[in-house]
Amino acid sequence: MKRVNCCLVSMVMVSSVITSCSKLEQSTTTSTTPPIAVVPITTPIATTYPAIKSTFGSEIDVNNLANYANQSKPTYITKDNTGNNPITNAKATLGRVLFYDKNLSVTNTISCSSCHKQEFAFSDTALVSNGVLGGLTTRHTMRLVNARFSNELKFFWDERAASLELQTTQPITNHDEMGFSGQLGRGNINTLLSKLQGIDYYNELFKFTYGDINVTQARLQECLAQFVRSIQSFDSKYDAGRALVNNDNANFNNLTATENLGKTLFMTPPVFDANSNRVTGGLGCDACHRSPEFDIDPNSRNNGVIAVANSNATDLTVTRAPSLRDLVNTAGTMNGRLMHSGGIRDIATAVSHYGGFINDNANLDNRLKPNGRNVQKLNLTAAEINAVVSFMKTLAGTNVYVDKKWSDPFVNN
Repeated sequence: MKRVNCCLVSMVMVSSVITSCSKLEQSTTTSTTPPIAVVPITTPIATTYPAIKSTFGSEIDVNNLANYANQSKPTYITKDNTGNNPITNAKATLGRVLFYDKNLSVTNTISCSSCHKQEFAFSDTALVSNGVLGGLTTRHTMRLVNARFSNELKFFWDERAASLELQTTQPITNHDEMGFSGQLGRGNINTLLSKLQGIDYYNELFKFTYGDINVTQARLQECLAQFVRSIQSFDSKYDAGRALVNNDNANFNNLTATENLGKTLFMTPPVFDANSNRVTGGLGCDACHRSPEFDIDPNSRNNGVIAVANSNATDLTVTRAPSLRDLVNTAGTMNGRLMHSGGIRDIATAVSHYGGFINDNANLDNRLKPNGRNVQKLNLTAAEINAVVSFMKTLAGTNVYVDKKWSDPFVNN
């Protein structure tokens, strides 16, 4: 339109000059302005994504993406390890597809969701999880709920991944898990990238998300991490009570007397004598599993569980834990075994472990040796254990198990 306007101005100016000259010269010549061509305005044709439509049906609508980027959270939740990878709806949607796609394994039989199952708060009820061609994970599958809401940046039980982004592709390249190890005749991560490049719905998803169809490891990591960080749970009985008070030490009106007692025991530090026997105070769980996120303190060391699943070996390298939220579902059923070894089946046994069954070792967290010499003995009563268990069950949410934006998009295939 700008070019047409310029032409119009120029023509008017020329016409004016000719007219002026004609008047001065008393010419009888008549000036006529030529007609201006009108360029029609065309409406851009909307981009269509037939492969996305045929593969996912109503599960993914690129014109109406699920809300991953702007989910609400309580004002008292302040910890966040997002870093420089903020969640967007497009990338989290692509991450969802990657998370559930069995094409990410060498045998097309295992996905991230094979171990991290939505119905179990993105954990697994098995001791260890199945990988490709008879392979097994070496540790129990960690829950992924609220992975974002923590000051801890490192991932895996032994913190070997410096970020969630770097963690996401390590199971893919693990020989026993998803198999793209580059070992024993198997392809490596580049083999996977080429494989995904040849799948029509990834061409469309990457084009929609990034503007081109290039599949790279960095993009896989970025999108998978965004999807995992989007998985949140803040609709528990605990949250309903916490929203009405100023801090966790206040009494929650919606909790029972037993649950409030358990909360007090959880939050209150113990007092020990010279021999590391608790003489008063609580259990001090909050020192490592910090409310209200109930995330692990990044400075935590080993917790005295040194067993290895399916082995007589010992493991002193474990220093991380997931959030304590959603250990159970709202019916009170465990979402899986506890600890990296999967050797503890219920919350009461886990609480009892800290009461007097801690294995001393060179990497033990010093908070579990209050005098620097003896391992703590909490001398727990049955009533105290029951109260703490009752409180921890109030951390169970509801929506995380049923929200479709975290569910399998391949469900109709």
